[in-house]
Amino acid sequence: MTVPSPYADRLRRLPVERHEVAVRGGMTAYWVYGPADAETTVVAVHGFRGEHHGLEPVLAYLPDIRVIAPDLPGFGETAPLPGRTHDLDEYAAWLTDFAAAVAPGAVILGHSFGSIVTAAAVAGGLVTPRLILLNPIGAPALEGPKGLMTRLAVLYYALGALLPERLGTALLRNRVIVRVMSITMAKTKDAALRRFIHDQHDTYFSRFSDRDVLRDAFVASVSHDVREFADDIHVPTLLVAAERDDITPIEAERVLATQFDDATLVEIAHVGHLIHYETPAEAAGAIRRFLRIPAARGR
Repeated sequence: MTVPSPYADRLRRLPVERHEVAVRGGMTAYWVYGPADAETTVVAVHGFRGEHHGLEPVLAYLPDIRVIAPDLPGFGETAPLPGRTHDLDEYAAWLTDFAAAVAPGAVILGHSFGSIVTAAAVAGGLVTPRLILLNPIGAPALEGPKGLMTRLAVLYYALGALLPERLGTALLRNRVIVRVMSITMAKTKDAALRRFIHDQHDTYFSRFSDRDVLRDAFVASVSHDVREFADDIHVPTLLVAAERDDITPIEAERVLATQFDDATLVEIAHVGHLIHYETPAEAAGAIRRFLRIPAARGR
């Protein structure tokens, strides 16, 4: 049984449409939230093993912004790109082509692994007036507070790729392991919110197309970080960082912010790598201030 979303009432008020578009030889599924006549459009890219649903709690607090949220190739309802290796270069090229096809000139937003993809794309030439990074990966994952856990994850994904396909895929979709990941990341003490977070991960964390894409994306996520691209990003950039993030410590986020030409760092207390689930109102507030959009009344 699906656990009700704490943000369901707000989400029900948002108009949403599903679309598909041809990008780099494959079909990308994407969802458009908010009014068609909105003054601001944002392309929002989810994190590793996630899909567009994960960002919905933040979108629930941005009702007057038009947000286009695709599923990354190989995840959710978007099939892998045929004949391509799903490394960072490919994801950055995909995002550049996707944005050009559906929303040229839109604001670009990325969460977690999506922060690496969006930073790489903007540094590589994707045109945007502003860049927003939620839970940015601001240092190598192997060096973070949970470096040992990351090393175990490397072994986990390597084993999933080496085992016979059926066994390897079953391991990668194992519900107990997914739950351990969820428990590790969640910081909230709100029991109902924790149940919702765990249900979201149970429902969507295993909707990857195959273990090869998952392995490629995982390697990309732990082999790169936003620091590589900050020097080549010359648009105003918002970093929304968590003070208890186990993947990138807040001290590293503060250093990362100094590497951009024009960066604003917003720190959120009492939360870890799940800002989009645990503190979406605070994240949305930071986004509104950055985009100079007043809070919506009565929403």
